[in-house]
Amino acid sequence: MKNLDSYPTRSRFLKHRILSIGSIVALLIAISPYLYYLYESFPESKVWDTMLFKFEAQKYGSLYLYAWFFLGKFVPLMLLTLWFFTCKHWWYHVILIPISMYFFQLLSVINDDVQYLDEFEIYYIIPIMMVVIPIVYFIRIKLIDKYIHGIDLDKIDAELKEYEEKEKVQQKKNKFF
Repeated sequence: MKNLDSYPTRSRFLKHRILSIGSIVALLIAISPYLYYLYESFPESKVWDTMLFKFEAQKYGSLYLYAWFFLGKFVPLMLLTLWFFTCKHWWYHVILIPISMYFFQLLSVINDDVQYLDEFEIYYIIPIMMVVIPIVYFIRIKLIDKYIHGIDLDKIDAELKEYEEKEKVQQKKNKFF
């Protein structure tokens, strides 16, 4: 993490905001095992009736089972989303693939019309994979060319433009003589 004092123009408010967002992320990661096992506190009955709401697990045998399915998809989705937004590596776009998989699985848990769980979500993430994988591969190729092979495409483009300029000047000179 960068030193917050290295930003002299940032206000005190922004420093506290950065620290508080980091604290929230750390807290969410720290309590994630407790969130995952929260399903154990749900009742074994099919209907949960309180003064505030009434919830019925229609396609599941009990609320306990529904909470187990829901939290089994939600917690990894939450952790992967946090990882995506806090990752500073060049390949962080690849994290979108498991995020989309868990997202579609979570939607199938919530949707009462779905008969089969965790079977067809792979077909929904194929278009996402078709976009993300070429982007990541292109970034990888550019990084390998620049840092491993020492090829800087910007320098090559600048040299080509300079060469073209010299060619144009030479052609103009040849026209006059």
